[in-house]
Amino acid sequence: MYIDITKGKIQEDLPHEDIVYHEKTVEAQIKESVAENPLLKKISMGKKIIAVELDPPMDTDIDFFVKSAIKLKEHGVDTITIADCPVASARVDSSLLACKLKREFDITVIPHMTCRDRNINATKALLLGLNIEGVNNVLVVTGDPIPTAQRDEVKAMFSFNSAVLANYITNLNETTFSTPFNICAALNVNARNFKHQLDYAKKKIESGVSMFLTQPVLTKQAVDNLILARKELKCRILGGIIPIVSYKNACFMNNEISGISISEEIIESYRDISKEEASELAVRISVQFAKEIEPFVDGYYIMTPFKRIDIVTKIIGTLLRKG
Repeated sequence: MYIDITKGKIQEDLPHEDIVYHEKTVEAQIKESVAENPLLKKISMGKKIIAVELDPPMDTDIDFFVKSAIKLKEHGVDTITIADCPVASARVDSSLLACKLKREFDITVIPHMTCRDRNINATKALLLGLNIEGVNNVLVVTGDPIPTAQRDEVKAMFSFNSAVLANYITNLNETTFSTPFNICAALNVNARNFKHQLDYAKKKIESGVSMFLTQPVLTKQAVDNLILARKELKCRILGGIIPIVSYKNACFMNNEISGISISEEIIESYRDISKEEASELAVRISVQFAKEIEPFVDGYYIMTPFKRIDIVTKIIGTLLRKG
């Protein structure tokens, strides 16, 4: 007897040739199911890619998340990036959502993978699962620390950092995975000591990172830093774009969110305007910066604020028309 793994049933004894035939059929099916990476293919053709970040829900209601991902794909988005428990707050697992979008809707995905909360064994197990599901892009980040108020209940675990994780995935690419991962990482173009950021980025590249997604570009300094990164880093870069939805939103991000810097001119432009005017301004400013950084990036990384898919789709529509 033998087990026909294409059907999961026990079959009667068959000649050796038939057993080999079944094994080859399965192998062929696996190879056929592994498509080449559409993001890298598009970039190699000299075209810009558009990635949009969606935050997973904090409960089991994923209706908005899934519908948003489908809508974004219909509007020409190349990939959805999925945050991994941002600000160390428990949300639906980014990798599980990535597998769902890939399997059920054929959406190209980039799940974020933090180094917080997992040891190396758990990380390898997760990567193996992603690879089997045909998810072959991942964004490695060290991860936000646990908020002070939760540290009595939740203990952070940092066994490694993003550079170490990238190197680990690179080794698995060479020894284990049927399809290698495209390893992405973060680049903070708003860092005060940007030279240090560049040095660390080069270390990440040596570890196997081939694509950087930057923090939002909303100042002249961020544009200058991005231009410098283009000159210094031998890798692909997606320029970060985040629409600002209100004056309060601008002040909060500028003062409270690490890695984001907004020019005072932009902040003041939101003062005392209506919600509709703020939405229109968000589109104009986002497109303005996207066009300014266009010669220096391989695409755009758009972060969705407060589930405002309407603003994001308008930005994408404008970019695609101009492109």
